[in-house]
Order: sequence, then C-alpha cells, then structure tokens
Amino acid sequence: MSDKPIMAKATAVWLVDNTTITFKQVADFCGLHELEVQGIADGDVATGVKGFDPIANNQLTQEEIDAAEANPLHKLKLKFYAAAVGEEKRRGPRYTPLSKRQDRPAAILWLVKFHPELSDGQVSKLVGTTKPTIQAIRERTHWNISNIQPIDPVALGLCKQSELDAVVQKAAAKKAKEGEVMSDDERRKLVSTEQSLGMDAEPKIPTAIEGLETFSLGGDDEGDEDKKDEGDIHDADSFFNLPSGDGEEQPD
Repeated sequence: MSDKPIMAKATAVWLVDNTTITFKQVADFCGLHELEVQGIADGDVATGVKGFDPIANNQLTQEEIDAAEANPLHKLKLKFYAAAVGEEKRRGPRYTPLSKRQDRPAAILWLVKFHPELSDGQVSKLVGTTKPTIQAIRERTHWNISNIQPIDPVALGLCKQSELDAVVQKAAAKKAKEGEVMSDDERRKLVSTEQSLGMDAEPKIPTAIEGLETFSLGGDDEGDEDKKDEGDIHDADSFFNLPSGDGEEQPD
C-alpha cells in the first residue's frame, strides 16, 4: 500500500484548515514541499481546491491527528486500509491522459517497427493500449494505418527511457536464452540507450556510390596498360581507316 494519501493536495488543504499541525508534518504526510503547504495556508497555492477529509475517508484517525498536534515532531501515519492492499500493483495497461491518447498509434507503430521482439503485452504496458489495437497495427489493418507515422514513445511522453530500456533488455535476455542468432542491427536495437550511444558507428557507403562497390574509383592499372598496348599496334592509317591504294592515282 502507498504511504501517501489519495488526493494529497486536497488532504493538505483540509489539514491546514482544520488542524494546528505544522507545515512540515502536513508536507511529510502528503508528499509535498513545506513551502507548498505554506502557500496553501497563505492562499497562493491550491486556490479553489476543496479540502478532502482524511478521517472520513479512512486515511487518518482522530487519535493520530491529536498526537501530531501535541507533538510537532510526531509523524502522521496513514491508516491501514485493507481494500487498498496491492492496488499499486494492479495489472493491465497504464492510464494514458486524454491529451496523449491520439499519439498511441504512432508509438505502437514505432515499437512494432524498431523493436519487433517486444510482445504485445510489453507494448501494451509501455504505452497503455490494448492487444487488439497492437495486432491491427502489426497486420496493418488499423483503420487509420495510412496516416500513422512511427514516433518514439519516449518523445511523445508515453513512457520513460528507463522503462523502454528495461523492456528491451528483458527481450534481449529472452532471445539469448532461446539461442536465437541476432544480426548486428538487431543486437544494436536490443541494448540500452547508453550502450548504443557508446558503440562505434558502423561504416556506411555514401548513397551516391551505393551499389557500385565492385568498381574501383582509382581506375584499373592493368586495364590502362592493355589500352596502351592496343594503341601502340594501330598506326595513323588504320586509325583513320584510309583506303589502300591499288596503283591508280586518285584525282586531286
């Protein structure tokens, strides 16, 4: 169970308005900064926020508040609430704010394209989506697939880089355990961001001459010598293809 109350700021408003507990005690209990609690008392912070009664909502007992009022060094302890046990470990996709839900297809396409080793369950937990949506994007049957562009979920704010790295590392360990042979490109994708940035860049052929690797840019020395030999064989007459004389003198 979490050691912080639900609706922390609203709880702080109630404690400031209804008790003589110090700002530090309120800040420690609600997970806020002491200056933020002082701002609540001054009316500069949480303006318009309605106080949330922690006693009526099974988060504190009156005895605990009395003890804190009597002793400024006493730290408030959250009341044990059996129904909330294991709540922070709830399974399933994470909650995604409404403002970011439209970005999820782009993030899914990025993960499917650049990290195909991730399972649907892993992708679902990273960006907070459902398996049918992931499957539709994998199979390119999504209704808007033609307009979706792959975008890094970290850049979109749908997950943290550390979370993405952890999932990718887990996928790498699973592949290694199964004994699958990975290409250099796949291995690069399966390392963390820090490791990837520390790797030496692979030499790449310029686009302008790609596909012409078999040709020498400096010329072939043997070919030049052959051409020289051929040039020595031919004289000027054969070069200009002049007709041979039959003894008859051509008119001027």
